[in-house]
Amino acid sequence: MNNNNNNKPLSGLTDKLQDLKDEFGNRIENGDFETWLKGVKAEVGDGIEMVSRKARGVFNPNLVTMQLEDIQSIILRERPTPYYGTIIAFKVNNAKVGRQMLAQVLSDVTGSKEWHKDMQATLSIVMTYEGLKALGVPQSSLDSFPESFKAGMAKRADKLRDFDINAPDNWMAPFGDKGDIHIGAAVIADSKEKWHAKFKELKETIKDHINYDKPADGDIEILMEHDFGSDDNVKNVFGYRDGISNPEIQGSGIQTPPSRDGEPIAAGEFVLGYEGEAGTVAPMPQPEILGKNGSFMVLRAYDSHVAAFNKFRKDNTDSEEEAELLGAKMWGRWRSGAPLILSPDKDDKELGDDPGRNNDFGYKDDPYGKKCPFGAHVRRMNPRNSKDFILSDVRIHRIVRRSVGFGDVLPSDVTEDDGKERGLFFIGINAHAMETVEFLQSQWINDGNFMSLGEEKDPMVGLHHSDKDSDADKFTVPAEPMRKRYHGIETFNTLYGGEYLFIPSLSALKWISELS
Repeated sequence: MNNNNNNKPLSGLTDKLQDLKDEFGNRIENGDFETWLKGVKAEVGDGIEMVSRKARGVFNPNLVTMQLEDIQSIILRERPTPYYGTIIAFKVNNAKVGRQMLAQVLSDVTGSKEWHKDMQATLSIVMTYEGLKALGVPQSSLDSFPESFKAGMAKRADKLRDFDINAPDNWMAPFGDKGDIHIGAAVIADSKEKWHAKFKELKETIKDHINYDKPADGDIEILMEHDFGSDDNVKNVFGYRDGISNPEIQGSGIQTPPSRDGEPIAAGEFVLGYEGEAGTVAPMPQPEILGKNGSFMVLRAYDSHVAAFNKFRKDNTDSEEEAELLGAKMWGRWRSGAPLILSPDKDDKELGDDPGRNNDFGYKDDPYGKKCPFGAHVRRMNPRNSKDFILSDVRIHRIVRRSVGFGDVLPSDVTEDDGKERGLFFIGINAHAMETVEFLQSQWINDGNFMSLGEEKDPMVGLHHSDKDSDADKFTVPAEPMRKRYHGIETFNTLYGGEYLFIPSLSALKWISELS
């Protein structure tokens, strides 16, 4: 059902879409996509809107079949560029006050309808299973949630391959059994001014519930506040452009630039209450007002060891050019974001900066991995049309990534750790996020059999031990006249916490806030 009634179809727009689609591809190929898009916008008015300043796509209200006004924006809308924000974790010590707080902040929680127009700061609210209990959600509703969500991430460590240094015993408070995270909030904006204003507004709204002198004695306890952000380059702390590839969701109205990922993926793979790829609506938390238009989130907090990564590149190559190539082979993209599959020999900044081209590729024409290794991070996480992969299997294992980085980018020539905090909050969203990420962690990240790589793991986010004699700590790069193997990979991103979270719809937040 299309509830986006304020955006009525423009006369003749439907007939024009096919012409626009053909021109869309032609303009991207000729390199004048942004100029053309401005012309389209002027011609059709508000019927088609820009999604973001970097033109990751266009918004077409005629294609909306989801209740955008009820779906939190973090699920469907791209993060801004640049971005600045804060993640906050709360513990609810008084259920009634917790519900009051939800009621107070509800009007500031951002839905997906028209968010693309104003680019204002957004507020997202998520909850753990223990948080839903702490807020007084009825047991019959709690019982309707997935078992993996009820258990929580720490108790699913075996499914996630979170062993050794990544084991929950080594996590930092307040994650897992080291704390009691009940509610998570995230403020994010495209400028420091908007971010600070929104965050100040949130803190002002909740201040009466917080005991800042004796936090544990307050009705609501703030367990963590952690800032994050990135400038216009939107690079992760390793210096590589991030957040390029996300699935296009059917019914969201967002049309992304051409890619080889195929048709948009069914809405039910990402938002509860809609048909998935199998053509059925999956079970969701009950009552329907609690489950529909919601989703699940996996949050994983990593410390990034950039100096160690830089040192590994340099220790295993003979020149800066070779070191840069090795880094690109490990990531699957150059620092600019240019994919190896399109530019296998050198970085191409123009390609990396072009949202119409930097994700328009597949692996069908690289069956031996000589352009982009099978074990490269981006190829593992989205094999696309690699040999022996069934497209339908790839599609149901896609996630919406809203990951954000914190700390400064460390220059590529620095090989000694400077002691400063830098890392990543991995945020993955899917209607079956727990099972999806558990599959990705156990199969595509920490195993190599699916790519015929034996015990090899993802070189960037896999769990390694720096063992030069271990097959699990090597990285294979197909090449002519013979392949290269790099030994002694270490864990470049160490997990220090994580949670399984529910993203309620705006209707669900209101329902919870009104419980008695």
